[in-house]
Amino acid sequence: MTDGTGAGSGARVRPRLTVLSGPSGVGKSSVLAELRRMGPDVHFSVSVTTRKPRPGEVDGVHYHFVDRAEFDKMVDNGELLEHAEFAGNCYGTPRAPVLAALASGLPSLLEIELQGARQVRAAMPEAQLVMLAPPSWEDLVGRLTGRGTEDPAVVARRLEIAREELAAEPEFDQVVVNDDVKSAATRLLHLVVGPAPDAR
Repeated sequence: MTDGTGAGSGARVRPRLTVLSGPSGVGKSSVLAELRRMGPDVHFSVSVTTRKPRPGEVDGVHYHFVDRAEFDKMVDNGELLEHAEFAGNCYGTPRAPVLAALASGLPSLLEIELQGARQVRAAMPEAQLVMLAPPSWEDLVGRLTGRGTEDPAVVARRLEIAREELAAEPEFDQVVVNDDVKSAATRLLHLVVGPAPDAR
């Protein structure tokens, strides 16, 4: 019998990489923060980026901050599992820490956008792709427009991208609906540490 977190099971399951993705405004940061508070024995991948740190962000904790030349070198050397460019800034996932975690028996969790998730699926077909989805489209629209601080054109573009991302749901192995942060984090944890199915 297992408690759903991997504890209490005599069988050893091979750890796997789980990729969490979802549209802007769906609450990925909140769900991941709640998951971290649960203190699971999970490797949280830290992305590398060329953008400048925001107030409160710590290098090596929130991101690895590098300049464009170093980022390009990492791409050329095959050091990134995936990489993409958004709004003039580059983002990528260092390959070595993920592989090291998996080799040591730790499941690894990575939060990236749809483009990166597709690259990971191509590079590591055994990776589990999880989409974090809103309870409804209306709920997501409310989250993205409720701030009222951004240019309407920017919000409209975000909604357009969000619609495209949600349309990619069939590409994902699992969908977690974020109708409650704690319950969404709990379900995600079970997916990250649970045994992989024998066959898709």
